[in-house]
Amino acid sequence: MPLNKKPNKLESVSRALRTLSAGNRTLLRASDEQELLREMCKVIVEQGGYPIACVGYARNDENKTIQWMECAGMDKEHLQALFPSWAGTVVAKGAFGTAISTGKRSVATHVLTDPAYATSAHAQLMELATARGYASVTAFPLQVEGEILGALVMASADPEGFNDEELKLLNELADDLAYGIASLRMRIEHRKAQEAIAHLAYHDPLTDLPNRIHLRQRLEEAIELAKRQHHPVALLYLEIGQFHEINEILGHHAGDQLVQQLAARLAGAAKLDQLLARVGEAAFALLVQNAGADDAATEAQRLLDVLYDPVEISGLTIDAPVSAGIAMFPGHGSDAEALLRRANAAVRKAKPARGGYAFYSGQEQENALRLRLMGELRQAIGRNELRLYCQPKVTIASRRPFGAEALVRWEHPLHGSIPTGEFIKLAEQAALITPLTNWMLKAAFSQAYAWYEAGLARPLSVNLSAHDLHDSRLVERIRNLFSTWGLPPELIQFEITESALMEDPASARDTLARLKELGIELYIDDFGTGYSSLSYLQKLPVDWIKIDQSFVMPMTTSRDSALIVRSIIELGHNLGLRVVAEGVESQALWDQLGTWGCDVAQGFFVGQPMPADRFNEWETQWSRGPA
Repeated sequence: MPLNKKPNKLESVSRALRTLSAGNRTLLRASDEQELLREMCKVIVEQGGYPIACVGYARNDENKTIQWMECAGMDKEHLQALFPSWAGTVVAKGAFGTAISTGKRSVATHVLTDPAYATSAHAQLMELATARGYASVTAFPLQVEGEILGALVMASADPEGFNDEELKLLNELADDLAYGIASLRMRIEHRKAQEAIAHLAYHDPLTDLPNRIHLRQRLEEAIELAKRQHHPVALLYLEIGQFHEINEILGHHAGDQLVQQLAARLAGAAKLDQLLARVGEAAFALLVQNAGADDAATEAQRLLDVLYDPVEISGLTIDAPVSAGIAMFPGHGSDAEALLRRANAAVRKAKPARGGYAFYSGQEQENALRLRLMGELRQAIGRNELRLYCQPKVTIASRRPFGAEALVRWEHPLHGSIPTGEFIKLAEQAALITPLTNWMLKAAFSQAYAWYEAGLARPLSVNLSAHDLHDSRLVERIRNLFSTWGLPPELIQFEITESALMEDPASARDTLARLKELGIELYIDDFGTGYSSLSYLQKLPVDWIKIDQSFVMPMTTSRDSALIVRSIIELGHNLGLRVVAEGVESQALWDQLGTWGCDVAQGFFVGQPMPADRFNEWETQWSRGPA
């Protein structure tokens, strides 16, 4: 627009509206911050007809630097050379500097004719205004997360500047731009948090090696490929000897250093087509595809040689003997869990004098034992020989008990306490998950009723598996149990792991909705390990999320874990959910979770799983003061 032509009010408002509309479309399309700034400046010049549009970020460094991010209507580098700082006289008193220092929009008019600009200090500004055809400038502060990030600067050919209606619309455009910047940054932070969650879910926090979950998935994939291509797979299990003695004598920090140094050696020795993982406190595993027994033995000896030299820790030289166990597909097992278990079993037979490694050789005995335990588990369920354990939950802010999680234990008359994970696996293999769940439901309702009759309102939560979610009669059985016992719905809760929900999201959501109709509170358990999307999470009729202990336990020593835990707490609260942290094993974890506003804690610091008849004793001890 020529300098001598002054736009009328209608034209000014019209171009501002046109600019605002085009700017909003830009906000919707932009996928990153730089693109948003570039396209917004382009829209202001090309769609709005303003001679110049620029975005500068104000740095609060010693020189008060301006970082000109994008510019349309003139060269960005030229602008950077002319105005590198908002502390200088010209810029500080001009529109940009005023907008930054006051946090309000600023307008400079009659740039070409005002005597105030007829000084040597303003010579470059006058030169620029004449060359670019503008006579007034306005700047709008960009406020992001409560701070002035920078300013949107626009020029006009009208010497008298911008009328009020035009400024109001352009101010809205600047606010929209600031909102777009904040949204894109938040999206990036959420993506980083999700990526960090995914990484932590599949990697060991101490060594950053893939963890057991990651290895199991890759091992299953390798087995499936081996079945199709008819080639063998080897799994090497390496265990550090005398590790517990090292921890007891030198402390856990020294033990961690030992693991890290050995992990670094192994990582350097592992070949590109091999997967190295940390699978236990003092154990690593190496997946070797298309490898026979001879190849596996060669690899085991090579890795043992790598680990042979002593380790220097805290000025001490430590010999850490390492043994290796080897299991082969298909000879020793046809699934990942079997190979892991059998490679681990083979370590016990490895002797340094015989080369430090051994192959698995006990398949028949293990199969016979597993079959016998399956039959005995069925009897234990039918004869009500299992025991109900309860692990307490406590509200962090008030330290008041908040009910418990119901757990099952099996004390075998011959083999003693069978690890829960092992007999759950047996139940899956023997198609006993439904009977086991039914036992848990009956035991939980009975215990909740006993507490209720004693005047104790303690919610008891029961875990449901992916198999349970597909059971068409599950909700009916739960409804009948409520009828049988006459319990208020708030006294029975259900926990479903995130991974179980993701096996069949549509079916899981339907089952949860039917449970929710009964007035029951629902938890997403082990949150962060199933890597569900936020859009799916929003659709679930749940009340709580439980942060998996793999994130909680290391958070006082791991910034990544702390970031994840804090992000999950904020995410849960933003979605209107309450948050439980499991794996709370120290005062430091308790205090940090309280600072971040976590609602409920569960873990050994609060209380270990205990028989239901000892819960009253625990509650009395807890009420006396800190553990």
